[in-house]
Amino acid sequence: MIEFKKISDFPKGTLYQQLENAYSFNAKCKINWAKMWQEYDDFFYANLDSIADKYGFITVVDGQAIGHISWDPRNIPHTVSIGHNCIISDFKGKGYGKIQLQEAIRRIKKYNVEKIIVTTNEITLPAQKNYESVGFVKVKQRKNTDTPFAGDYIDYEMVLK
Repeated sequence: MIEFKKISDFPKGTLYQQLENAYSFNAKCKINWAKMWQEYDDFFYANLDSIADKYGFITVVDGQAIGHISWDPRNIPHTVSIGHNCIISDFKGKGYGKIQLQEAIRRIKKYNVEKIIVTTNEITLPAQKNYESVGFVKVKQRKNTDTPFAGDYIDYEMVLK
């Protein structure tokens, strides 16, 4: 059974651990992004009521936390930007990422935004397919000079209005 729970229902460090696990397919991800993941986890757990539980959730299957997604509402009503969106390795390829993304889109639509945007990298081909499968359209590919091992940035959008 799949559920979507508040981030505050889980201990600090959960978001970091899930990202570390989800990106374990390439050691360079942790080397380059661990500090960012830790800052993200720290920020969300420092702002549980005002941010984390309003603009993100943790996906749970049969009692196990298997992933999470969050979004940035600062540009409402024009856009909402999806931030981290991950599923841990043992649960990838089973449709949970799509279900998680669809739930986030359902929640974001309640804000009556014009469009939802998201950026991923070439290294995350499953993420690209996931975004496209729910209606996101690739709008731009940009050179990645920050972490070239991850490939170019790929920008997607879903126009709602």
